[in-house]
Amino acid sequence: MMIGDVSIKGPLVLAPMAGVTDSAFRRIAKEMGADLVYTEMISDKALVFGNKKTVEMIRLRPEERPVSCQIFGSDPEFMARAAKLAEDAGADLIDINMGCPTPKIVRNGEGAALMRNPGLAGRIVGAVASATTRPVTVKIRKGWDSNSVNAVEIARVAVSEGAKAIAVHGRTRDQLYSGRADWGIIARVKEAVAVPVIGNGDVRSPEDVKRMLDETGCDAVMIGRGALGNPWIFLQARKFLEDGSLIPPPTLEERLGVMLRHFDMAIQDKGERIAVLQMRKHLAWYLHGLRDSARVREAINSLDEPDSIRAVITNYFASLRPS
Repeated sequence: MMIGDVSIKGPLVLAPMAGVTDSAFRRIAKEMGADLVYTEMISDKALVFGNKKTVEMIRLRPEERPVSCQIFGSDPEFMARAAKLAEDAGADLIDINMGCPTPKIVRNGEGAALMRNPGLAGRIVGAVASATTRPVTVKIRKGWDSNSVNAVEIARVAVSEGAKAIAVHGRTRDQLYSGRADWGIIARVKEAVAVPVIGNGDVRSPEDVKRMLDETGCDAVMIGRGALGNPWIFLQARKFLEDGSLIPPPTLEERLGVMLRHFDMAIQDKGERIAVLQMRKHLAWYLHGLRDSARVREAINSLDEPDSIRAVITNYFASLRPS
């Protein structure tokens, strides 16, 4: 798949997730077989004004590539300036967030709120496309609500203004992440535009990946919540697409090894204090479904020292092994 002049080797994409898809997690996903990864969504104004935490969010590493930097905002000028900064930081693609449903984002007319204003949405895409040499993509939802399903319209506007790919989440903004994603809207967007379309929503297994590709005709599948604590889904999906076989779930040793390495990578990137706080949710996701893991999550949440957390995790996994 080509997005502008960027070659994406396969159809497996890690979704942008706020507070989740930092550099450490992106690198883990790439190692597991993700063909394209996205940064967390990044505020245009925070980036332009040089907010320290925001600037750190676009510190990209060669092993993440190809990587898409997702920016959000509602002012074409600021979005254009942010896009240029993302390009300068090494982003392969610049993605415009028109899908985030959270109240604090849409209250400012950003994220999914842009789907209520096709004219402004188009001006933003045009401004960003004019400001950067990198291909511009747009991530949208089905629409604002069931009475305003306009993903096809927004996709056409975006492409007419220079977007080189469209990602579609099959829920409306008012659904948030509840209910079922409508894959039919992904198929309709694919039929409507001549650029690659990436499908998103309710992809939790290798079988889901193939089914979305088959049912919608989309060019790639974006995996979000299905990858939380389960980056192996990319490895499993690739194998399933190749020959229809299912790789067994990771062994305890494999799960422990990835958990601890992810933890160590986060510490190297962010320092111990921040990494401990931010990795608690990731460690909880890795532990999900394992026997008596609730007490381990509670223990981790009460600890501040990395060595203590490593010891709790290692001892817990030792207790799970047959004696």
